[in-house]
This record gives sequence, C-alpha cells and structure tokens, in this order.
Amino acid sequence: MTHSVIGHILRHPPAPGHRFRTVVPGSSRSMDLTELYEQSGRLAVALTRLGVRPGDRIGILAANGPEWVLLDLAALRLKAVTAGLEPGKFEPDVALLARYGLRLLFTDRSGGGPGVLPMDEVSRLIDETEPGVAPPLVEYAPDEPTTIKFTSGSTGEPKGLAATAGSIDSSLRAVQEMFAHGPGDELFLFLPLSLLQQRYWIYSALCHGHDITVSTYETAFAALRQARPTVVMGVPAFYKLAQQRIESRARKANGGPPTREELRAAADRLLGDRIRYLWTGSAPAPQAVLRFFTDIGVPIYEGYGLNETCIVTKNHPGANRLGSVGQVVTGKEVLFDENGVISVRSDHPVADGYVYAPEGTSARVFTEPGVVRTGDTGHLDEDGFLYIRGRADDVIVLDNARKIIVRPIEDHMKQSTAIEECVLFCPGRTHLVAVVSPAHEPADETAIAEQLARTNAAFCRDEQIRRVVVAKERFSIDNGLLTSQFKPQRTKIHAALRAEIDDSQGGIHAQ
Repeated sequence: MTHSVIGHILRHPPAPGHRFRTVVPGSSRSMDLTELYEQSGRLAVALTRLGVRPGDRIGILAANGPEWVLLDLAALRLKAVTAGLEPGKFEPDVALLARYGLRLLFTDRSGGGPGVLPMDEVSRLIDETEPGVAPPLVEYAPDEPTTIKFTSGSTGEPKGLAATAGSIDSSLRAVQEMFAHGPGDELFLFLPLSLLQQRYWIYSALCHGHDITVSTYETAFAALRQARPTVVMGVPAFYKLAQQRIESRARKANGGPPTREELRAAADRLLGDRIRYLWTGSAPAPQAVLRFFTDIGVPIYEGYGLNETCIVTKNHPGANRLGSVGQVVTGKEVLFDENGVISVRSDHPVADGYVYAPEGTSARVFTEPGVVRTGDTGHLDEDGFLYIRGRADDVIVLDNARKIIVRPIEDHMKQSTAIEECVLFCPGRTHLVAVVSPAHEPADETAIAEQLARTNAAFCRDEQIRRVVVAKERFSIDNGLLTSQFKPQRTKIHAALRAEIDDSQGGIHAQ
C-alpha cells in the first residue's frame, strides 16, 4: 500500500511549515505537523513499554484535544487499534476494558482501575521518552482494521465497526479528487474525534500538507476567528446557527434587510475571511440554509454517507445540485431495491459486519460481501445526482393506508428561524403531530404557528399537521435527544414527550 494515505503517513514524515492547532475549552495549543508526528512516535514507543502490541486495542474516552490526536497517531504507527468512545455514552471503568477487549483506556473522566489512565498521562509518557525515537515501521493490508468506530447508538447500545485501512484510503482519495486540499488550506473541525471521519482530516493534513484546527462545538465560533480556515467541516445545525448569527450581525439599525454584500461581510467576520468552501453532511441540510450561503458567495456542499459506508456521494465544485446529496464518489456504487431503498457497494468496505451488536443485526445491514443496506430511500437523476427521500422506517402509514414520507414535511417546518428541529409522529394512525425543538428560549409560538400554516398549505390533506408540541427543553446531545452528529433521536423524543404527543388538547393547533 505504498500509494495509500495510511502508507504515506507511515513512511513519509510531514514536510515542515504546516500547523496543527487545538482550540478547546480552557486551552489553545499549536505545533508544526513535524512536531506532532515526532511526538506521536515517542508516544508509540512509550506505549510499547506499557505492553501495547500490534492488534491490541487502545480506548480513548475524552473530549477533543491534542492528546486524542497523539494517541490515535501513536496507535496507527504501532498497528494497534483505536477505539474512540463518545463521552456520555460510556463510563471509564474496568468493565469497559473487558467489554471491548481494551489493553489500555485513556480518559479525561473520573474513574480508574487497572489499565485506566488519565489523558494527562500522554504528556508525561512523551516527556519521559527520548526525543527522536520512533517505533519500527508497520504496514497495513487493505482489509486490516485501524480503529473500532461506534454508531451513534440511537437505540440501545452503540454498535461497533472495525474500520479497515482500505476504506480510509478510498474515502480520502475520493475527497482529494473533488477538493484537492493542500498547501494554503486550513481545515477546521469540531465534532468529536471519537467519530472516525473527523480524524480523516488529520490524516489528510499529514499526507497532503495543509493546516488543521481541532475545536469543539462549544468553542467553534471563537476558534474560527483565530484559525481563519479555508474549509469548515460542519453539520447542518451548526450552519443554521451560523446563518442566524450572520443575519443578526448584518441587520441594519433602521430595520431594513441587509444587502448581499453586508451579509457576506458579516459571514467573513464570523467564519473568517478565507473560506474556500463549507462541507456538510451527517444529517439532512435545510435547503434554505444551503441557499443562504450560496447566495452570499460562500459555497457549501452537502454529501451523504454512513458509519457503515463512509462517504458515498458529494456535491463539489463543478458538480453541485441543490436538493441533492451529490454524485457517487469513486469506489462506490449506489443500488436500489423495488421500494427505492438504497444499498451501497464499496470497492474497499468499511467492514463486513458489526463487532458488537445483537445476533442477526449484521445480516440485516451487510447483505452481501461489500454491500450495505442503508435503510434510506431515494433516487438518482439523469445526471447521477442522488436525492434522499427519507428513512424507510420513518414512513407513517395512516389508518386509510396512505403512506406519508415525513422528511419533506419536517424539512419544510424547519424553514422557520423559530424552529431548530422537527419530528413527526402519528398518534392512533389518524393524524400527524409535530414535535419541535425551538431555536430560542422562550419559544416564539406565534412564529411556529405561522410556519405550521405555511407547511400545511404546501402539502395535501393527508399530510396536514394537526398539532405542534413545543418541547420544553430544546433537543441536545446532553439530554440524549440528539446524536453526537446532531440528528434527532426519534425513539427517545417520543418516549420523553409521549404524554404531550397523545394529549389531543395540548400544543399549537392548526387553524
């Protein structure tokens, strides 16, 4: 794999002059990529002294920070397997090591026991190792795993995937074909590093020679002012919030609408004045948000993929169609069954099944070698752009046998700046009830009612929303109503608000 991304990283230290920076709550740190690489080698040597060998698993249960990246790179250089564990979903105890077969667990949470080490230990291990030392060179076959990545776990315990080196190489090659990241670029990311796709951009920096800034959702806007990136890797909820901030900053004192130039200037102040493009995916992006950034001259490109497939389609310069999630990338093939449910065939699959999941789960998703059934429905247009209609499981069947696809209705409700998220339910299979997470507290119920009227006017009789339940507590990762990629947890939302959903007298009623 001498021409692979992983192979390049292992064989060729990065050229000097490119920066790795972290801006996280309470600290900011910057180093040259050459220093990052050298420190990861020293850490790898230190880990071998702690008994880590090729194939061993190293768990990381911590918020984003430089230690996270150093541990992941050290594991890669040892041919050990990183297990990225999302804070809030796991507890740092000895039972966790046994459950996932971890040699060591590094964490910034309280807890302990044999094999559980604080994240602060990373710096000590590096400092106590002689500068310039590095582990022996290792090599990965395409089907060998580099990491255990976990699904968002919207229902039950998260499922694990042993992601292969070949799938990482294939995805990053496809991205590089479309966007050509390189010197002059600075990529900005803030989602948890426990999500493998976030670590892709670290590998990209080491391979292709560009700057990288790692932040967190809480510090993202402050960090953007420092980083002045050329590329932001974000989720739709982040860009919707960014749009609101830009519009607020550009709003004229006399109450008149801001011009395109004034909106662009406000965007430059918020996101930095070097933006080449914005990347979004992980959840459906409202077309109003995509159109806003496009109209003010800040390109934004939506894509599609799953943990089980990595990137499948992507809009990109020269091939961008609003409403679609882009064209199929190199190394992937999109297939449809008789009901329009999408499957994805990969030249280099992420995995051939789950390593942690109830019996029978893998067979329902990994239907044949290299093929994953996504559970999403959609179609390809005549130019090869993929359009997602929604989840096959999220089709509501009314008592008159009419099938309602909920995503277009939910997306229409989210066009209002008063509504952050919207999820539809159907009590008794007779009518639709929307649960909305308000964009502000207290909720603007007048604006929500106005949007309800606009949405009902746009859809047919069976697709009318009879009531809106406004959640008293906005959906968040902390309260378990959003995944780590800011997708609504439909089952948990229903469980938390079932009484309000079933109460025919409560909520905002359609007129």
